[in-house]
Amino acid sequence: MISEGGAVRPGLAARIDAALPQTQCTRCGYPDCAAYAQAVAHEGAPINRCPPGGAEGVARLAALTGRPALPLDPACGPEAPRTIAVIDENWCIGCTLCIGACPTDAILGTHKHMHTVIADHCTGCELCIPVCPVDCILLENASGTATGWTAWSADQAAHARARYAIHRLRTGSADADDAEVDAAPAAREAPLGRTASCSESGTGATLPGARSQDGPGQSDDAAAARRDAIAVALARARERRAGSGASR
Repeated sequence: MISEGGAVRPGLAARIDAALPQTQCTRCGYPDCAAYAQAVAHEGAPINRCPPGGAEGVARLAALTGRPALPLDPACGPEAPRTIAVIDENWCIGCTLCIGACPTDAILGTHKHMHTVIADHCTGCELCIPVCPVDCILLENASGTATGWTAWSADQAAHARARYAIHRLRTGSADADDAEVDAAPAAREAPLGRTASCSESGTGATLPGARSQDGPGQSDDAAAARRDAIAVALARARERRAGSGASR
């Protein structure tokens, strides 16, 4: 915090973080929005590395930093419509890997049961896509032709930021500075919203706070057993796919 004219105001990194859409997608090359904000404020990182923020996001960072606005860095991806992840229940094997990858705990599910996505919590970060071993997660356009900040709102960004803070506290990955974030109000106001699956069923689903992934205290034998179970499920999924001849 710094003081200007007797008024306390957030530092530059905090103001930059507040101007980011909080999708936590890592496309900027940093582990989360806060890390990118710190890099922009203190390390001279370019201000044009946030595709979810789009051109307007670059303009916001330019205004905060006094730097010239630049086109989005194509290496980070293009500005595009907002998307929501959808899990195809026909192929989900319940491996729980997507649950661990989701930065906002938007995925419900438990081991060996079909998972589903809470659309109101999904930021379209796409981090669940590469970890899915059976390629059962799709992305649906959620904003039509609107892109960047026209496809995303300040309220959605605040909700995503609070969800991410809760996720970090739950997983034990929060830094000391995160203690200043009051995630409790977001937890109270984040109801189980509409889900984004290919059906509305969610057999065996659990709340995001009920960790389905391997815990830090899990034994090597238990972890090995889980890997074996995933391997068996993968083999069965391949057999089903080969037998049905379905193309997706």
